[in-house]
Formats: sequence, structure tokens, C-alpha cells
Amino acid sequence: MRSRRSVLAVPGSNPRFLEKAQTLAADEVFLDLEDSVAPTAKAEARANVVGALREGDWGGRIRAVRVNDLSTHWTYRDVIEVVEGAGEHLDAIILPKVQDPTEVVWLDTLLTQIEKTTGLDVGRIGIEAQIENARGLVNVDAVAAASPRLQALVFGPADFMASINMRTLVVGEQPPGYTEGDAYHYILMRILMAARAHDLQAIDGPYLQIKDVEGYRRVAARSAALGFDGKWVLHPAQVEAANEVFSPSQDDYDHAELILEAYAYYTTVERRGAAMLGDEMIDEASRKMALVVAAKGRAAGLSRTKTFSP
Repeated sequence: MRSRRSVLAVPGSNPRFLEKAQTLAADEVFLDLEDSVAPTAKAEARANVVGALREGDWGGRIRAVRVNDLSTHWTYRDVIEVVEGAGEHLDAIILPKVQDPTEVVWLDTLLTQIEKTTGLDVGRIGIEAQIENARGLVNVDAVAAASPRLQALVFGPADFMASINMRTLVVGEQPPGYTEGDAYHYILMRILMAARAHDLQAIDGPYLQIKDVEGYRRVAARSAALGFDGKWVLHPAQVEAANEVFSPSQDDYDHAELILEAYAYYTTVERRGAAMLGDEMIDEASRKMALVVAAKGRAAGLSRTKTFSP
């Protein structure tokens, strides 16, 4: 899986923002046709998105489009026009407000039909499923298993909070009166478990107080600590914070690479299943944990500063 530390949302109806997004250091950029686009601007936004995908310079970023949810009459035209117009420049479709695995199956089927018709490689375009209400969370395991195209599960906090009648208007912050623990812990862990059980990435949703970068960093650190791979960003100022929070520190990255190198040496040269690295015992479980940190460090472009000596 490619890195999704920072996932930048860009309104498809705003050509200036579409151009600006190409200069930002986000791992993924998704061009939005849903909530950030007014109903009367949907058709124009589709054309903008196709043009931006075809003509823009997106570098190595993941290029995605969020279509409208299946309760609307826009979804099928979103998928057809974007994929037929710029499918070779598209990495993933984000399907919002997913409640049932059949919705993912529908999108998979439509993508396959378009790919076969237009000569695109069948199955190359991935799907990210956004979990945004109680029914979607209850069905999240089935959603995660619905298609081999699935690459990530995404938490949509604003709609989710509304769906369960959470008593707050500040997206991502603890509701007033909730003084013990974290009101989002179960939701985040439920999504994370479903994602990991099916080898998917888990992405946290946006933090709407866009000028409060420290607030963003604090909330992002919560999901990063649990094991999430990244978080949506709504403003250029949040991109750097997301990339930093969801990357391992240099010390942690170096330590992970040392564990991998040392364990390989001790198990092959000295044929030991457990050994000491300094004052720390390392074994197969240590190797698995180190693989996670090392992979994230490599994806973030970190370089080693320490080497192992037996």
C-alpha cells in the first residue's frame, strides 16, 4: 500500500484550489464531487475534475475522486464521466456514506464495466469506503470484505456524529459532558479492526477547525497512536502536521531497522530465535512490530542514521 499520511480534500468546483493542490506535499489528493460542491455545480465540477486529472501534474501523489453517495441521483454519472474521461489518471474512487457491502459491490461492478468498455486495466482503480453513520459501522466488517478493489476504510466524523445524535457541534472534539475517556475510541477501533482484518488502510476523517493546527495535531496523534495510517486535511497548514504525526520519529525508525537487521543476523548466522540488542530482548514478535515502523519510515522517505554491529 502507498502512504496515505495526509489525504487532502479539494472541491471539484474550484479550479484555483485544484491547481493549488498540485503544489502541496500531501500523500493523497481527492477531488471532491460530494459535500463541498453545491447541487447546481455538480456537472461543472465533474468536468473540472476530469480536466485536472488529465492535465495536472500530480507527481507521485495518490489521485482519488469522491463521488456522491448512493442515495443521490448523481453517483452513477460521477463514476461514468470521471472514469471514462480520466480513468488512466485515477488511482481510487472514494464512496461516501457506505452503509452496506452491496454499495461497494455496485461500485466495483460499474468500474469493471467501464474498464472493459474503455480498455483500462480491470481492477486497477481502487475503492475507499467512507464510514459515516451507525449502520455503516455495524456493517463495517462486511463492507471491508466486499471487494478486492478496497484499499482503505475512512472515518467520516461529522455525519457520524449527527447519525448517533452526539451532543456537540465541534467535529472531532469530545462532546460537552463526556469527561471520562474518549468518545471516539470505540468507533476508531472498530474501523481499525475491520481494516486490519482485511489488509486495508485506516484513515481518520477531517478536523474542521482549520486554523487550529495544534488542535489538529492533537486529534491526529490520537488516531496515529491507535495505528491509523493517516488523516484527511482540509487546509494546506494541516498537511505538514499530518505527515509528521503519521510518520515514525527518526529514533523509532532507526531502532526498527536495527531490530530487523539484528534479528536477521542472529537467526541466520548464530541460529538463535531470541537474542539481545543492547538491553532489549528481540524475537519474532519484535521483528513483526519493527516491520510496521520500518515500512512507515521508508514510505515517509526517512534514511537510516544507525547501523547494526554484532
